[in-house]
Amino acid sequence: MARASVVVLVSGYGSNLQAILDSAATGAIPVAVHAVVSDRPEAEALKRARAAGITVETVTATAHPDRQDYDAALMAAVDRHAPGLLALAGFMRILTPAFVRRYEGRTLNVHPSLLPKYRGLHTHRRALESGDRVHGCSVHFVSEELDGGAVVAQAEVPVLPDDDEASLRARVQQQEHRLYPEVIGWYAAGRLRLEGQRAVLDGVPLKGPKVFTWTD
Repeated sequence: MARASVVVLVSGYGSNLQAILDSAATGAIPVAVHAVVSDRPEAEALKRARAAGITVETVTATAHPDRQDYDAALMAAVDRHAPGLLALAGFMRILTPAFVRRYEGRTLNVHPSLLPKYRGLHTHRRALESGDRVHGCSVHFVSEELDGGAVVAQAEVPVLPDDDEASLRARVQQQEHRLYPEVIGWYAAGRLRLEGQRAVLDGVPLKGPKVFTWTD
């Protein structure tokens, strides 16, 4: 099977990037990461990419303080690598509508909540404060609405009585590292696409996200 070209956008530590790289390296998913692009030159994720022999690029707000100019530079960096799929992995900038439209239907993101709950930041804290018994993560297509695109799949995590923000985050991240490569693999294999505002998997429009409750 041909390997789909992927560009990953990152800002921070890069654990989800590492999960993608590991899955690609073992052949678990039919992708080739062609480049990793960051808004932060000091991001640990760039070290991970370099260690794997992946091309890295940085597009900083210092060099491009105007938002439209920034996204034009970001698009140029992405387009240099002609990706079939753009994967956001902890990229902390809000993208402009023009950027989103350019890669519509071929941009995925992983978010640390069971969307539509807790869009935005501090999701684990908000789940704890709300007394949720189940938390988790979602993989969704990126739309112009923040964390509002079609949700493809989710992994649920029980909230334990002694959980704090750190312990809950750690367990959710374990599931992110499993779920995100899985969904990227579906897209790369031609099983997943976006039609209008709905995700279609294996030719069937999803009425809701596929939900995983992995315990191992």
